[in-house]
Amino acid sequence: MGKKSIKELGVNDFVKAGLSPAEANELKELLLLSLPISHSLSSTDTWHHLVSRRVLKPSYPHPLHQLLYYTVYSDHQSSSSPPLYWFPSLEQARRTNLGRFMEIHASRILGPSSYKDPITSFPLFHNFSVQHPQVYWSLVLNELSISFAQSPNCILDTSDPSKNGGTWLPGSVLNIADCCLQPSSHPNKQDDSIAIVWREEGSDDSEVNRITLKQLRQQVMLVANAIDANFSKGDAIAIDTQMTVNAVIIYLAIVLAGCAVVSIADSFAPKEIATRLRVSNAKGIFTQDFISGGGRKIPLYSRVIEAAACKVIVLPVIGDDVAVKLREQDLSWKDFLSSGSQSSRSDHYSPVYQSIDSVTNILFSSGTTGDPKAIPWTQLAPIRSAADGWAAIDVQVGDVYCWPTNLGWVIGPTLLYHCFLNGATLALYHGSPQGRGFGKFVQDAGVTILGTVPSLVKSWKSTRCMEGLDWTKIKLFCSTGETSNVDDDLWLSSRSYYNPIIELCGGTELASSYIAGSPLQPQAFGAFSTASMTTGIVILDENGVPYPENVPCVGEVGLLPLSLGASDRLLNANHDDVYFKGMPIYKGKVLRRHGDIIKRMVGGYIIVQGRADDTMNLGGIKTSSIEIERVCDRADECILETAAVGVATENRGPEQLVVFVVLKKGYNSNAETLRMKFSKAIQSNLNPLFKVSVVKIVPEFPRTSSNKILRRVMRDQMKRELSVQSRL
Repeated sequence: MGKKSIKELGVNDFVKAGLSPAEANELKELLLLSLPISHSLSSTDTWHHLVSRRVLKPSYPHPLHQLLYYTVYSDHQSSSSPPLYWFPSLEQARRTNLGRFMEIHASRILGPSSYKDPITSFPLFHNFSVQHPQVYWSLVLNELSISFAQSPNCILDTSDPSKNGGTWLPGSVLNIADCCLQPSSHPNKQDDSIAIVWREEGSDDSEVNRITLKQLRQQVMLVANAIDANFSKGDAIAIDTQMTVNAVIIYLAIVLAGCAVVSIADSFAPKEIATRLRVSNAKGIFTQDFISGGGRKIPLYSRVIEAAACKVIVLPVIGDDVAVKLREQDLSWKDFLSSGSQSSRSDHYSPVYQSIDSVTNILFSSGTTGDPKAIPWTQLAPIRSAADGWAAIDVQVGDVYCWPTNLGWVIGPTLLYHCFLNGATLALYHGSPQGRGFGKFVQDAGVTILGTVPSLVKSWKSTRCMEGLDWTKIKLFCSTGETSNVDDDLWLSSRSYYNPIIELCGGTELASSYIAGSPLQPQAFGAFSTASMTTGIVILDENGVPYPENVPCVGEVGLLPLSLGASDRLLNANHDDVYFKGMPIYKGKVLRRHGDIIKRMVGGYIIVQGRADDTMNLGGIKTSSIEIERVCDRADECILETAAVGVATENRGPEQLVVFVVLKKGYNSNAETLRMKFSKAIQSNLNPLFKVSVVKIVPEFPRTSSNKILRRVMRDQMKRELSVQSRL
């Protein structure tokens, strides 16, 4: 028997997938009504009918969603273009920020005969933004809550040949935190607008807490006065706390006071904290007495003072008083605030206005060896970040936007600027995002945009902790950090009637994504549909020669250098050596290095194949870890995740393909069985010449502090093991 078509699936198939007989009969009738009688419907059109007519309900069990999705696309040729799961209507497109913007401006910019509508003309408009970024930015700046104390002399100055990325908004003066805190021309971003909603872990049945924009501004000014009493303008001040309302207030207050935030994740060990304080020359650090989450209290202050000789301000995780004894030079949160209340108006503060290139935040790469790169964000970076949120994620006034993260990672500051410069409400959960309590907060807070990382989605799906919750107010998901798993994304999108997951891939040093999804284009799971607005990408072959534009290919990506918000300096490394040295010249400009290997497919869809050092050569054929892992992840139901590495033998023979495996909780298997299954799946789906040499089952993968898989560490480990075996 061959594979069934979608119309051949019967009630018994649906019952096996988890429906009751009554539900299965209802679904069969819906399918008959929703799908045209014609047998010539393409797989894409078939799936579109299922989704657009809401045949598939969030309440249905995941195996049913899998059955229908993989049946519809069973004959899809994945090598040409990825299967599509979400399709914007013209009405939807015109309601997006970018669609509305194009309807107003694109006809004049592109010419009345060239502009059709936001969907049809998106590629043309994107290309215009790359070729004429000055025009694009001059208009987009008016869409954001940006108020200059002194306007820029121009949008872009390219007269200095030493600056590969040009000089953006020269002569302008502002305070980006003040822009976040003031009412704006947005009709609904007013003093009584809700700025932040939040809930404490363990209070899952309580009302969601709220703070208005006016109340937030007052709290930030109170803290800014205390900063003035304890620090000097321009000081670097670290934050090592959970992502709480107070953490957000502290972040904005540091920037409002003309100082620079030093971002440190609350998961770091003392050595990592000390490195970041040293590199940034931090004069102080905000932290908590404990970290609270998942029903645990983990000491944080003790970890910080092991690393910090500077002043530490300590916030209590519970109540008003800290639960630890402080060093003599340190201050409790209560005493710190009291030090600023001597001002005649402690709830008023005059922002420190500075030039556009002043540093507001020092962030760090997740480096695995040596010191991590210290990347300063100027006031340009928040503008770029907010504009990406406006265009790609469609953050609008009235949205409730949640992304479980930390101010130690780039997504933390990004989230703040996405919300406050676009007039959205920030949603914070004070606790672990891995359990049902977080999901209930998403439901109760009415979250409309939910940001994720792939490992978190995998956890939600495997533990089934979010079953029965209503996430249908979510209009859009977004994901970054690692390559997404198609089946995990299928589960996530199905929670909200298959609304889109906007994939984002960028870097701290870019203050943005360089490739993304778009609400103006059909979307595919785990894929990117476009370069970001104004971003030009070039794909290079093994000799560094650019492939022709729009041709399907695989290679290392290079970025056109003119990018508002991208870094032009590093605090502890040579910026030009890191990002430009050795890169080819393209159309008269030196390309900027990023380090990703990407695959451009038919239709312009892009899949990230991993970092340049995560590629392997199997029998003379270059492939990537990600490509192998996509196939292996679906080879057996026992698999939680896989990591593929190529290991060169001592005699310099062909690389051996080794697949590391983490099994789902409660499942068992053996390495040899999985090796045969992986080889069969890879040979069927990728290349008949590939074979898996070794499978190693492990409890977990080594990861960076930002949760990225350290394939290099696993490669080195396996190389040592194979070397020992060869000598026995």
